[in-house]
Amino acid sequence: MSWSLRDPWWLLALAALALVLIARRWRRAPVFVVPYAAEWQPVAPRPPANWPVLAGTLGILLLIVALARPQWVEHRAPERKPGYDIVLALDLSTSMYAEDFTAEGHVLSRLQTLKPIIEAFINRRPDDRIALVAFAGKAYTFAPLTLDHDWLRKQTARLAVGAVEDGTAIGDALGVALTRVEQGARNKEAKRAGSFVVLLTDGGSNRGALDPRQMAELAAERGVVVHTIAAGVDGMVAMPVFDAAGKRVGTELQQSDLDGLLMRDIAEITGGFYFRAADLKSLVTAFAQIDRAERVEFSSAPLLVSHDLSAWFLWPALPLLALAALAARAADPEEARA
Repeated sequence: MSWSLRDPWWLLALAALALVLIARRWRRAPVFVVPYAAEWQPVAPRPPANWPVLAGTLGILLLIVALARPQWVEHRAPERKPGYDIVLALDLSTSMYAEDFTAEGHVLSRLQTLKPIIEAFINRRPDDRIALVAFAGKAYTFAPLTLDHDWLRKQTARLAVGAVEDGTAIGDALGVALTRVEQGARNKEAKRAGSFVVLLTDGGSNRGALDPRQMAELAAERGVVVHTIAAGVDGMVAMPVFDAAGKRVGTELQQSDLDGLLMRDIAEITGGFYFRAADLKSLVTAFAQIDRAERVEFSSAPLLVSHDLSAWFLWPALPLLALAALAARAADPEEARA
């Protein structure tokens, strides 16, 4: 007995099968309902018909969370590494008003140029204790040795010409700087790799009770290196003129009195560097070279350690999705035959 596609009975059978499949697609209930059929033969309880949907939904949600790369961040207590004790001795005499530096086409005074460079230097040395000594006619401790660099940056922003009586007491500035270093060495709990002083001025020593070269020899005896930076150009420089109320009323030319020989001698006596910074680039280079030379190399664990938790969500998601796919395939006879 053979069948042909031209046989009408075969076409009717195909049409009936298509209707049954359509009915099964649109209705998730048996076509034939027999009352009380469940009482004829007890059957084991079956799980709810929508459990594959729940498994698939949960699997997709877990997969989304896994793709989001959740992390657990472990906060570790910071380790204080051995660092340097650094004293920045900065000239605040009236000559720091001189406007002989330029940045991005703008004319700046020596102090305006210096402040951001100092702040950048502080930012690059988070494990060093740094002190600020401000001097002009006298020398004062503007900030003692500290690891609180946020406060130190605020103190740097407060530096201003006129905070100290006028003049240039380089010897006194070195004396106060050495006192700061000596006080830091008394702290036995803080392990220091060494200490050094950065002395920046734009004038010659004309005030103070201490001789600069004698203080340099004392620093050398104590093993404290002094790096010197002579800032500003030689010759005539533009100086702003202010009235009694502090308002700027004009500009006049004044002679720069920088003593480069003294600065060079102080650096050579103590084994430090001497820099001549006549423009912004040379001033930045001076601090960068000091930063590279006086640095402790160390390796340590970061303060924040992250742990990836993606696997905790990915591995449960994969079996749930596979189980839901198999259940959906078994529930559809047409797909099961395919």
